[in-house]
Amino acid sequence: MIALDFPEINSILRWKDIFPGFNKIALIAVLAVVISTLIFLLAVRQDHKEAPRGIRNLAETIVEFIENGVVMQTMGKDGLAWTPFLLTMFMFIYLCNVPGIIPFFQMPATARMAVPLFLALMVWVIYNVTGIKHQGVGGYFKSTLFPPGVPKALYILVTPIEFISAIIVRPFSLAVRLFANMMAGHILLVTFALLSEALFQAKDKVLIPVGILPFFMLIFLTSFEVLVAFLQAYIFAMLTAVYIGGATHPEH
Repeated sequence: MIALDFPEINSILRWKDIFPGFNKIALIAVLAVVISTLIFLLAVRQDHKEAPRGIRNLAETIVEFIENGVVMQTMGKDGLAWTPFLLTMFMFIYLCNVPGIIPFFQMPATARMAVPLFLALMVWVIYNVTGIKHQGVGGYFKSTLFPPGVPKALYILVTPIEFISAIIVRPFSLAVRLFANMMAGHILLVTFALLSEALFQAKDKVLIPVGILPFFMLIFLTSFEVLVAFLQAYIFAMLTAVYIGGATHPEH
């Protein structure tokens, strides 16, 4: 029998404060803001007459990706004004996701529900306010709760469903999707890391080679989490653009 001492789930999800009121999750969030800000500040300082290189090339690539891969796909040219907001959202979430595979941190900030929930509620406020601004209070809630083309008799069923979907489920699903994916990845990495360590340190030397299997799985999952970190940031930004675009142009 192998004695596998798996830590309490609370120790995986919570971190001691670095100083009162500031723990590793807060540190990751602050670093995400600082790093993304530095990338674009350094890019702006380069001579625009020269061909993009280094940090400026990276910054322009990210901006073009958000414009072409998110804004144009969901909102069209009218939505280009939202590029800075969606770019900021994408960068912040991605840089909060990546620390899950970085030594010392080994925890994505988005694996704590507070971060995804705050972002989702911010998006909820923004797309509702945007919808009211462009359509008026009555027009916005009419287009949201009474979709055109539906027989009037069905509004008894459709309207409550649309209310729950647009007003309650959207922000909740945004937060849970990001949180659940990053939390699942974090727990899997911890599980295979502990299993590998237990097998490599086993007293029975026959079990040591067996540790290679969970170790290779750990390497695979670590590589996979790099992709997941990007995809979850992209999906969050994409859905945000869809919601804002739908609130601005209900006919779309």
